[in-house]
Amino acid sequence: MVSYYWLILMAALIVIEIISLGLTTIWFALGALVAYFAALAGANIIVQVVVFLIVSIIALVFTRPLAMKYFNGSKREKTNAEGLIGKRAKVIEQIDNDRETGRVIVNGQEWMARTEDEDIINIDEIVEILRISGVKLIVKKQTL
Repeated sequence: MVSYYWLILMAALIVIEIISLGLTTIWFALGALVAYFAALAGANIIVQVVVFLIVSIIALVFTRPLAMKYFNGSKREKTNAEGLIGKRAKVIEQIDNDRETGRVIVNGQEWMARTEDEDIINIDEIVEILRISGVKLIVKKQTL
């Protein structure tokens, strides 16, 4: 009778995986399936739990990095804002971190801008976008 609990646990873990789509519980569902077979073979509950834990951990450690690479990481698209990093922008309001001023225009859009260091960058200069911090672009003077 204990063996059916492993099938119930496996089904619950698969349902959670389907709902979350995050590759979080599938490894434990596999462990539950192997523990079910251990129960059918007559293993006691301690052996079943150990089998469940070992199979789950091995599956997690050895297959999750590959699964994450193919399902989540490699085809990630940049957002519009992330696409600005490395681009050039034109200063339309003097950038001065002390006075908290500065605006640039890039791709036809205005952005607040601050420098990474304490440089003051004047109107009409060209800057390179280093990163985005909240709603501000962090920039540096474009070197020629």
